[in-house]
This record gives sequence, structure tokens and C-alpha cells, in this order.
Amino acid sequence: MKRLWILVVGTLLCADTIDCTKVFEERRGELLREVEKIDEARQSFEALKAATNALFEKQKSALKEKENGIAKTKAEIEAKEKQITLMLEENKKLLDQVQAKKSDKLDETYIKMKDAAAAAIIEKLPVHEGAAMMFGLPSKKVSQIMAKMNPQIASEIMQQLKKGPPFVENNQTK
Repeated sequence: MKRLWILVVGTLLCADTIDCTKVFEERRGELLREVEKIDEARQSFEALKAATNALFEKQKSALKEKENGIAKTKAEIEAKEKQITLMLEENKKLLDQVQAKKSDKLDETYIKMKDAAAAAIIEKLPVHEGAAMMFGLPSKKVSQIMAKMNPQIASEIMQQLKKGPPFVENNQTK
């Protein structure tokens, strides 16, 4: 009976072993299919990663080109600003020279005029312009012209001269 039991237990063990091997083989097939799925997923991921990196590099190079274009445009604008600034300074100097020449010429004209004639002309100018004209003349000539002017106008011009330049119109015109 001992032998019978050994034989029954041995048969059962062998039968279980065969079933385990069968189960392991089935499981092995499932695992291989899973490995294939994982490998396909990995390949898809690698392809997606490569495409994404290529797109990123393309966008990065496009951005770099735009930055270079912007830097170039900025440099051109700065150069133009400098050029405009230099031109403005030059124009201002020229304008100052022209105004100085004009003022000198006018002063010279009034200096050479007879006092009565100069007084008559200055009386007809607005007060601020008359004061500006008188300001450029020598004090001796100013006193001679003022002596020939209407006292009211001479007084207004004197008040403007007292304030000093710049002589601007304060809504008083003659």
C-alpha cells in the first residue's frame, strides 16, 4: 500500500508538473506578446521623440533667425537715430547762425537809421517785437530812439526790456 501511495502521489506530481509546464508555456507566450507590445510602444515613442526634437530644432532656428533680424533692425534704427540727432544739431547750429545774422543785420539797419524813422517803425510793431529789436541795439541808440517815440509805447517797451529776454507776446499787440 505504501507503494501504491507512492505511485499515486508520483503520478499526481508528474501530472501537476506537466500542467505547470503547460501553464508556464502559455504564460511565456503572453509575456512575449506583452514584450512585443512594449517594444512597439517604445519604437513609437522614439519616433515621436525624434519628430518632436526635429520640430523643436526647426522652431529654435526660426526663432534665432527672427532674433537676428530684430537685432539688425534695431541696429539700423539706432544708426538712423544717431544720424537724425546729428542732423538736428547741425540744423540747430545753422538756424542759430541764420538768426544771429538776421538779428545783426536788423540791428545794423536800425543803428544806421535816423532816430525818428526808427522810432516810427518800432512804434508800429507789437510791444514784444519792439522790445526784442531794442534789446540788440547799443544803449545810446536805444535812448535816442525812445526819445522820439510815443511815451506810452516807449514805457511799455521799457517794461519789456526790464523783464529781459525772451520777449514773448502777452496778448498785447499794437
